Amino acid sequence: MKKNITLALAAVLAAASLAACGSSSTPEATTDAATTAAATEAATEAATEAAAETTAAAEASDAIEPLAEPVDIKIGATPSPHAEILEAAKDDLAAAGINIEIVTYNDYVQPNLATEQGEIQANYFQHQPYLDDFNAENKTSLVSVGKIHYEPFGIYAGKSSDLANIADGAQIAVPNDTTNEARALLLLQDNGIITLKDGAGLKATKQDIVENPHKVELLEVEAAQIPRSVDSVDFACMNGNYAIEAGFKPSDALVQEDPNSEAAQTYGNIVAVAEKDKDADWAKKLVEVLQSKKVADFINEKYEGGVIPLQ
Repeated sequence: MKKNITLALAAVLAAASLAACGSSSTPEATTDAATTAAATEAATEAATEAAAETTAAAEASDAIEPLAEPVDIKIGATPSPHAEILEAAKDDLAAAGINIEIVTYNDYVQPNLATEQGEIQANYFQHQPYLDDFNAENKTSLVSVGKIHYEPFGIYAGKSSDLANIADGAQIAVPNDTTNEARALLLLQDNGIITLKDGAGLKATKQDIVENPHKVELLEVEAAQIPRSVDSVDFACMNGNYAIEAGFKPSDALVQEDPNSEAAQTYGNIVAVAEKDKDADWAKKLVEVLQSKKVADFINEKYEGGVIPLQ
C-alpha cells in the first residue's frame, strides 16, 4: 500500500513539474497540457484510493475479533457513568459476540450479591479496594477481570463554598464505607483540613485523625445518598459516579484527587465476575471492548475529565 501511495505522489509531482515548465501556446503545448491534466487527475485518484485502502487496513487491524460462539450476559451497573458507557459500547460488544442486558442499581451492595448468586454474570461500578472489603465482609469470591476508568473523588460546596477559610465546626459529609471514607480523609488532609497519623494511607478511618484544628464534624453517609445531603452540610466528599448522576460537573468540585496520585491508580473502576468466570473468553472480550480507543474517546468527550479512561 505504501508503494502505491509513493508512486501516486510521484506522478502528481511529475505532472506539476510539466505544467510549470510548459508555457507555449502551440497546438503541441495544448495537447501536452491536456495530457498533463489527465495524468494529474489519474494520479490524484490513485493516491486517494491508496490512502483509503491504507485507512481501511488500519481500521481492520484495530477491529476486535469476535468470539467463536456469541453469548448473552446480564451486567449490573450504576446509572452514570457505568450504564451509559455500557450502552455506548453495546453495538461493539454485539459485534464481538457479546449481547448484553444492562441491569441498573443505585447502591454498591446488590450488584455484587446478584453477581455472586448468578442472577447477573458481571458488574461494573466499583474499584478493587471496595471489592476486596466486600468479599471479606460478605464471604463472597468475586474477582476483577480488568480496570476500565477512574473517577476523580472530589469535595463539593454545600452551605459553604470557601474551603480555604473553613469555619470552625463545619460539617462535612463523607462516605460511610471503609475504602471511600479513606479517600475522603486523604483528600481533606491534602487540603489542610485534618491530619492523619503516619502510615494511615488508604486504610484511614476517623480514628486515625490526629489533628483537627477547625474541629470539623465528619458525617458518615451512604455514598449514594451524599449528593442528596449537600444542602444540609457545609461540604460533601463525593464519588465521581454519584456526583455525575446528580448533575454535578467536574468543574463544580472545589478540589479533586490528583490523577497521578496513589488513590487515582488504586481506585480504577473494574469489571467484576464470579470466580468461576474469571478466565472465560467472554469476560476477556468484554474488557477488551471496554478498554478500546473508541470507548475511551466516548468517555473523554462525554464526561470532560469527570471520568478518565484507563488502558
